[in-house]
Amino acid sequence: MPQDYTTIRAVGEDEFVEKKSRFIGLAAPVSTVEDANAVIESVRKKHPDARHNVFAYVLLDGMTRRCSDDGEPQGTGGVPVLDVIQKAGLVGVCVVVTRYFGGVLLGASGLARAYGHGARIALEAAGRMQMTSCHVLDITVPYPLYGKVGYLLPQYNIQTLDSTFGDTVRLQLLIRADRAPGFADALRELSAGTVVPELVEERFCDMD
Repeated sequence: MPQDYTTIRAVGEDEFVEKKSRFIGLAAPVSTVEDANAVIESVRKKHPDARHNVFAYVLLDGMTRRCSDDGEPQGTGGVPVLDVIQKAGLVGVCVVVTRYFGGVLLGASGLARAYGHGARIALEAAGRMQMTSCHVLDITVPYPLYGKVGYLLPQYNIQTLDSTFGDTVRLQLLIRADRAPGFADALRELSAGTVVPELVEERFCDMD
């Protein structure tokens, strides 16, 4: 998985009509092949009378990908949908474009354009999200330093996930990984080395 990656915020859906054929694009965030297969199957169940449910997906590693024309002429459905995902620089995404045939043939180039457009409008409806490597940190702060530490947090755009007030204050914090060393140095300087952050978890998060 890349250090930073771009995916979609939520499930997005949109549709349009091209020469009497109805195209419905749906984009959903996925992490595994099983997730993608579940999305595809749910669309098939939702549109049992549709002629085609073309799909493509790219998982979070950026390398696991698959596409299907689902009965359309080879290369006119799945490949254009996959191409839209990849050109958008997205991973962790499954897109299904459903077609209700309207009786008018679109030709190979027309089909490719229509399926690509269905993918684009679905992704636009889903929205983009930039994911960055982040650290979850635990720190224990004596009360006399609590105000100073609280003043420090916004300077590193840190989110407080949890706080516990006992004999001392225990904070669980979320910070971008590239800012963590600077924050640790600032804490040490502020506390004369008595407050040291403990790494609890590494995760990807949507954080500026």
